[in-house]
Amino acid sequence: MALEIKQQLRLSQQLIMTPQLQQAIKLLQLCRLELLETLTQEIEANPVLEDLNAEEPEYLPGEKEGQEASPEVEAPTGEVDLSEGALGALQDLDWDNYLNEYSAPHHDEGTEDRELPSYENILTRKVSLPEHLIWQLSLAVFSPAEQKIGTEIIGNLDRNGYLTASIEEIAAATQETPEAVEKVLQAVQEFDPLGVAARDLKECLLIQIRHLGDRVPWVEEIIQNHIHLLETKNYPALARILQAPLEEIFQAVRIILQLDPKPGRAYSTEEPQYISPDIFIYKVGDEYIIVLNDDGLPRLRINAFYRKALSDKEPMPEGAREYIREKLRSALWLIKSIQQRQRTIYRVTESIFKIQRGFLDHGLSGLKPLILRDVAEDVEMHESTVSRVTTNKYVHTPQGIFELKFFFNGSLPGPDGEGVASEIVKEKIRHFVTREDHRRPLSDQEITEMLRREKIHIARRTVAKYREILGILPSSKRKHPDFGPGGTNEKSNGPDHSPEEESIIQLEEEL
Repeated sequence: MALEIKQQLRLSQQLIMTPQLQQAIKLLQLCRLELLETLTQEIEANPVLEDLNAEEPEYLPGEKEGQEASPEVEAPTGEVDLSEGALGALQDLDWDNYLNEYSAPHHDEGTEDRELPSYENILTRKVSLPEHLIWQLSLAVFSPAEQKIGTEIIGNLDRNGYLTASIEEIAAATQETPEAVEKVLQAVQEFDPLGVAARDLKECLLIQIRHLGDRVPWVEEIIQNHIHLLETKNYPALARILQAPLEEIFQAVRIILQLDPKPGRAYSTEEPQYISPDIFIYKVGDEYIIVLNDDGLPRLRINAFYRKALSDKEPMPEGAREYIREKLRSALWLIKSIQQRQRTIYRVTESIFKIQRGFLDHGLSGLKPLILRDVAEDVEMHESTVSRVTTNKYVHTPQGIFELKFFFNGSLPGPDGEGVASEIVKEKIRHFVTREDHRRPLSDQEITEMLRREKIHIARRTVAKYREILGILPSSKRKHPDFGPGGTNEKSNGPDHSPEEESIIQLEEEL
């Protein structure tokens, strides 16, 4: 078979991800704060763009808002006025008083003249855990080698105050012996807060217990060898293994519950992240109004100077003209993408709450099952576009602030063959658990049966999955047992209890 070269003409369609299209997609999935940061960077990088919000009139001393500036000192938009009258007016200004009046900090002239504290003494910052420990390390009587080991130990603590490196790793990093590292570690564990630099939970609790003045029986034994029984609240087994009265077991448990399992969290420097909603929904009469949160966002426009420079017929270097044209195209595309983003967010939000109107009226009980395809078909967009719009976007409703993703949930079989939103089922599980008897908590199977009585048919494993999502412990770990006569788990059905039983019940309620 001979090889030959042929020319063929073929038509095909291809989706090319141009830089402009990539930018539009990126803008669509940004939240409000990320969008503000992106627009600020674009304004700094593109001289053709300018922010209308940033253009505020500035007034010289002696002028007021609404007054026209004196012609002697007003500089036109074209060339700067360098006449003798303008220069004389500028020289006559009392610049010292002008700077003193508008510089910070500002205080009344009537206040007494005294030395004010510096800004460094006014500003406050929370001390971090490493800084607090380094300060204590500098006060301790340590040799330079021990100081080095202590610094290495403090540098290997996590946010909760636990040591994440082994003795051998610290010894290798400091080129010291493991015995020297162990000695310094025991000294660091004596620092404030108690329990810091522990290697596990047991060691953290034991360090705190050993610093208590009054020794309570069985506390160290429970922490050292039977902490798993404490986790499951199996108090009868603890009393049986330790051969101790129940009152002493409860007294020991009460002491353990007062300890701090995470001593480093008191020095956490994490700041709270406040949510700024992207959309507001207001109720006006019987209707709900959707308002996009544009507060603080730059109002973009094309700079008039560069627009005029392109329209003028005056000669300009070709490189400069091409640069301005490129920046102008980029600015126009950015403004168009922002407008398209706002329209898309509005349409998707309107579609969501057209279906979830019951939530706005009645709260969580009015939530309906909803998937991305339902909204995508309503607004005639692709599901991926709807997903990008609802990612990291928050809406302020009369029922509170929620992420847009919250309103998309699966459907579960409900009464009369209608679907029930999974969030409603989670809320019912939370309601059942909060009202249960703490001595006989509901099992997953019992919660399943209670849901079935409300005509919500789901499997027990689904209840267990939702319970874990809600952060609810299993029934064995939520149990506060009520020991009747003979040490059984039978619940008493009357108010008649012996004095010993009454004391046990009181201790259980305190725990």
